[in-house]
Amino acid sequence: MRKNPERRASLLDAAIEVLAREGMRGLTFRAVDTEAGVPGGTASNYFANRDALLTQIGHRFYERLEPNAALIAKAQEGPRDRAKVTALMHELVERVSSFRSGYLALIELRLEATRRPELRRLLTERIRADVDANIDFHLASGLPGDRTTVVQLILSLNWLILERLTLPDVFPEEQVHDLVTDLVERALP
Repeated sequence: MRKNPERRASLLDAAIEVLAREGMRGLTFRAVDTEAGVPGGTASNYFANRDALLTQIGHRFYERLEPNAALIAKAQEGPRDRAKVTALMHELVERVSSFRSGYLALIELRLEATRRPELRRLLTERIRADVDANIDFHLASGLPGDRTTVVQLILSLNWLILERLTLPDVFPEEQVHDLVTDLVERALP
């Protein structure tokens, strides 16, 4: 297998775009090569098989959504109150929603995981680690709320993001801000 990390990342980004646009059936090595603008056969040199590609797409999604050091530092500034949690949740919804293709690709991966035990295991581990990291960050930073608060926000905001990206007319864009604020207020009375 090839080792060029930049090329691998480019191929995974292309695979995310294909998966989001074409679904699981449209995700082929040829489609990834075309999307990435590389010679045919390139993707198959980087990924041993479809399972390896799917697994690495899941990793790449989370890699691209990791908050940067500046965002983490900003999250730890100022008072640790409900207003801070609300601001962080607005930022989260915007950051995830702005990576529309990534989120839609993750939904495709989740559906495929119901049929592929190894992918299910990987996604379960990765998503569980993400939930735990969010809980740990929240508790360590002294923000109000407990473990259950964080889980409630994750579950409700994930569904709001799904609605926003797949059926945007259910909750029009002008309602999203108020919905996020209301969800935090109800989670943190």
